[in-house]
Amino acid sequence: MLSVRELSFLEEQLTVEKVQVKKYTAYAHITKDPQIKVKCEQLAAKHQSHFDRLRALLQ
Repeated sequence: MLSVRELSFLEEQLTVEKVQVKKYTAYAHITKDPQIKVKCEQLAAKHQSHFDRLRALLQ
């Protein structure tokens, strides 16, 4: 069982990861450079993975 403090940290980190996913997805859509687009898509996927793993801890 997670403590209240641990739950609070996880919830805060979920928010951070969600923002990162949105940010890198938006960057990937607006850039014209194919290499930057790929890197942004990779970073968005990495943060989505982090988000999914953290959310699984809360379920």
